Amino acid sequence: MRIVLAFLILLLAGAAQAESITLASTTSLDNSGLLGRILPLFTKASGIEVRVLAQGTGQALATAARGDADLVLVHDPEAEDAFIAAGHGISRVEIAWNDFIFVGPRSDVAHLAGSSDAVAALRKVAEAKAGFVSRGDKSGTDSLEKRLWREAGINPLGAPWYKDIGGGMGAALNVAAATDSITLTDRGTWLSFANRRDLAELVQGDARLINRYRVIELAPSRIKSGSPAAAHALATWFAGAQAQAAIGAYTVGGRALFNPGVKVIP
Repeated sequence: MRIVLAFLILLLAGAAQAESITLASTTSLDNSGLLGRILPLFTKASGIEVRVLAQGTGQALATAARGDADLVLVHDPEAEDAFIAAGHGISRVEIAWNDFIFVGPRSDVAHLAGSSDAVAALRKVAEAKAGFVSRGDKSGTDSLEKRLWREAGINPLGAPWYKDIGGGMGAALNVAAATDSITLTDRGTWLSFANRRDLAELVQGDARLINRYRVIELAPSRIKSGSPAAAHALATWFAGAQAQAAIGAYTVGGRALFNPGVKVIP
């Protein structure tokens, strides 16, 4: 009902004429192909075009704080909390989830295969001095990786086996594949990644690796070019039946990349 009302308001306000908004979103949702698949459904229903800025979570939140985006879709709870506490965001709703996994060469010199303990796995990586690729880009994935290293009691920065590339998820997977290294990746990007070479899934199933995606509506004062009503319509649509069905139906190679699910975050 909310999305229908939002669309009616937009139409009555003359929004049918070539309105557009900017969504700052994580690279994983873009690289996996999900946004390219589902956003045209929103545009068809609303007449609102959506421009996606695919960035790491830290960059996406900074973009929105500057007023260069109208809505945010990210996956780093700590960064999201700080963003909202600073007055940039007014509401947050979880719309989908999947998980993170460690992938690496089949030679598995750190003996990680079959493990479900992410922290123990990182300790084994450090003990074996196995090559490890970090995004190092302040993304949600990077933030989780750093939290796991802290929990393991290890600071890998500066170690010769630790490669901090300062790049996106696709770049990290490409470097890992080219150098027979381990990396942490969201499952959606991994399943849609074609250049695996000798990489295989090694560590998965730890509750600490659950990956939750949340849409944050911005304070109206932060929206400089787009329409707060249009941004609200997209946020509401993400949590609605059409988007949730489309998220659940999106597969690559017969495997679902994301799980739909709506939860309002206080």
